Amino acid sequence: MAEITVTATLDSLDKVLAFVDGQMELAGCTAKLMTQVDMAVEEIFVNIVRYAYHPEEGNVSVYCEAGSEPFRITVGFADRGRPFNPLERKDPDVTLPAGQRQIGGLGIYMAKQLMDEIEYEYRNGQNILTLRKKG
Repeated sequence: MAEITVTATLDSLDKVLAFVDGQMELAGCTAKLMTQVDMAVEEIFVNIVRYAYHPEEGNVSVYCEAGSEPFRITVGFADRGRPFNPLERKDPDVTLPAGQRQIGGLGIYMAKQLMDEIEYEYRNGQNILTLRKKG
């Protein structure tokens, strides 16, 4: 399993996506699956940047394991920010017009729709969110 640690800032997003994309390319991921995984990774990473440490900064470790035949990927995020399980949040009502929806929650909802599995745990002082996708 490959891993990188970056500062939880928006400036680190490109590095995280390049890291995950590199693992997917090695496993022979299709462009469609790569786009889906990238969208979910971006949503999760941006949420960590915006909420885990704010207003301070901290680090995020991103780990990735991809395989082929059939394609499968696991992407995990670990941070020491405020404990928060985004999976406990109620999904937004996407049938309502945009102006009538509550603010927040759309990013994790999108990630849940794009990935096959999402798990959260708080362990050893860390938020750990794991995404899984099969192709």
